[in-house]
Amino acid sequence: MALITISGYPSSGKSQRAAQLKRHLESRLADPSYTGPSLSVVLLSDDTLNIDRSSYNDSRSEKPARGTLFTAVQRNLAQNTIVIVDSLNYIKGFRYQMYCAAREIKVRVCTVYVLATPDLCKQWNNERTDRKAYVPETLANLVQRYEEPSSMVRWDSPLFTVSWTDEDVPADDIWRTITEGVVKPPNTGTQAVAKAPTDALRTLEHTTASIASALVSEQANSGSLGGTTTITLSSTLKVRITLPPRNVTLSELQRLKRQFVTLHKRAITLGTTEKGVVDWSEQSVADKFVVYFEENIKQ
Repeated sequence: MALITISGYPSSGKSQRAAQLKRHLESRLADPSYTGPSLSVVLLSDDTLNIDRSSYNDSRSEKPARGTLFTAVQRNLAQNTIVIVDSLNYIKGFRYQMYCAAREIKVRVCTVYVLATPDLCKQWNNERTDRKAYVPETLANLVQRYEEPSSMVRWDSPLFTVSWTDEDVPADDIWRTITEGVVKPPNTGTQAVAKAPTDALRTLEHTTASIASALVSEQANSGSLGGTTTITLSSTLKVRITLPPRNVTLSELQRLKRQFVTLHKRAITLGTTEKGVVDWSEQSVADKFVVYFEENIKQ
């Protein structure tokens, strides 16, 4: 249904805002007047994922911590779930990564920027008694490296800014955004890549070579020039092909075969983002090669 990214300085009150938002959303979903789909609200945070604050002390430990968070986001994103990500989310590249994951699942997105001054964050961090305070040097480093969300970039918008002076989050506006907002479709960069079967490359090479060889034999045996003919490759594989009004040489067939194989080899090794299931069966490859041959052979 939706991905809500909470972002802000360390010890800026993000967890408090995330809890407020979760209560609002669950209250609306439980209201008898709500007639929409059945949804659940999932709150992901450093605490729920057992990520210690010391993980942010250096980049070597921070990277796997972000990996744990991103894996949890991917695992929980679904059409029937509202995911609230309560973490620093201070790197715009990481926010973009979560945005792409949300687009792939086709859920709505928004960002909540929890705003507080660095001095207030330092004060609140020092006043913490829950053993979840940041080391002063780490807090100062994270504040300095923080990349502020912007409504001008697609992965941070729609953007809601909540100041430390606000009593509550803009629950009404966020609710409308995640239930009525535009669902951005996945593009080539965010689509899951459909992989070809393991024997697709062998099928491509074998089928095209068989057609080229069969065409040479057909021309030699029939002596006919041009016209439509049926090539039988096996008891289950036949193709109809239209030949030009001349003899097609073996070198021409081999050249067209190489071009066709090269053209399709990339889709096999790297995958394809074509809509629907790509058919790499012998019949499909044969039919595609016939079309390629007829379009590219010189008359």
